[in-house]
Amino acid sequence: MAKVYLETSFFSACVWNRRDPRSLARQDESRRWWVQQRRLHELLISEEVIRELSDSTFRNREDALALTAEALQLPLTEDVLGLARVLVRERVMPGPAEQGDAMHVAISVVHGIDYLLTWNVRHLANPNKLAHLRIVCLRAGYFVPNLVTPEALWNEEESL
Repeated sequence: MAKVYLETSFFSACVWNRRDPRSLARQDESRRWWVQQRRLHELLISEEVIRELSDSTFRNREDALALTAEALQLPLTEDVLGLARVLVRERVMPGPAEQGDAMHVAISVVHGIDYLLTWNVRHLANPNKLAHLRIVCLRAGYFVPNLVTPEALWNEEESL
């Protein structure tokens, strides 16, 4: 069973109220993945996901936080924070290192996650950043998980 770190944007897409075509397509894909694929993976989150979803300006936060209950929470260790700082220093991820994208990547890398599932294609599931991310992580002694959107992490055979 693959380890899948569910980044904040996945939960957000499941519950948002946006009505533009792109948002509706992402919401539909996220909800379908949640219903048909989640049992095929070991679901993981972090305190950072909870912190972001708990923000008072986040609409539907209760619904999003309810979804996180099915995932195990990974600890934010000194190794995670150290790698997040390296990712920001090396300009692989935007700062600050103590939160956001750098933290999501560092948690996934340090804990040996197979997939980081996200809709953030600007900083996370961005093929143009992957080579730089791999180099920085390999220098630090880590392998990089697959950074993918829900549509890319679909097991057709087992979801039927």
